[in-house]
Amino acid sequence: MLISSWNVNSVRARIDNIKKYIIKYKPDILMMQEIKTENKYFPFDDFSTLNYESYVFGQKSYNGVAIISKIKLQNIKLDLIKDKERQSRIISGELKYKNKNVKLINIYTPNGNPIDTEKYSYKIKWLDDLIKQLKSLIKKNPNIIVCGDFNIIPTTEDVYNSKSFEDDALFKLEIRKKYREIINLGFIDVFRNFNKNKEGYTFWDYMRGAWQKNNGMRIDHFLSSYSLINHIKSVKINKNPRGWEKPSDHTPIEITLT
Repeated sequence: MLISSWNVNSVRARIDNIKKYIIKYKPDILMMQEIKTENKYFPFDDFSTLNYESYVFGQKSYNGVAIISKIKLQNIKLDLIKDKERQSRIISGELKYKNKNVKLINIYTPNGNPIDTEKYSYKIKWLDDLIKQLKSLIKKNPNIIVCGDFNIIPTTEDVYNSKSFEDDALFKLEIRKKYREIINLGFIDVFRNFNKNKEGYTFWDYMRGAWQKNNGMRIDHFLSSYSLINHIKSVKINKNPRGWEKPSDHTPIEITLT
């Protein structure tokens, strides 16, 4: 089973690339972030034609998360985090896999910049709420996969120039500690589990030739609970879509379950 996560940076603007990706790489499940559209404008028909069912938590112009799946998902939830800002940033569902009830959680964490504004305090609050929810969920169900755009650079190895990001909300020590708090609940960073020291950028800015210079960062992650890690055969950052015409500034990250 192939499960992908991709910040598509507008599902409607990127629909041709998304369809190209799923036709070529055939993910069983694709979790998308920053779809930037209300549910009523989501391209349901484009995906149903390709035999995917869509589960959507949209928002006008900003944010938004969705899951498209060839496998019927159950217990879809949009309210794991009670967000007073009413931003569409988390969606979850469940599937049966090898006699396990696996919970899939797709997130789009707030960016948090600039750090001297309420955007940063909102990010802290959102992460605290996520940690609280995951702590509760993993006690009830040990089989959880969390993925998406975390907007967190975990370590210096995960960005092309860590010095220039020391006061950035993606790399602030306080934010990296939140990521570690999530890991310590009983999760494993899947990419680092398979690639101890390898570069694994998932995002390259549109500006300053970042893609051409490989000035990237790893901010899109798959986290697996301990009970599932032995079922994950491989993880891959698929850089090809970032080089296509009119790309998202992120590229998909994929895991294969055996």
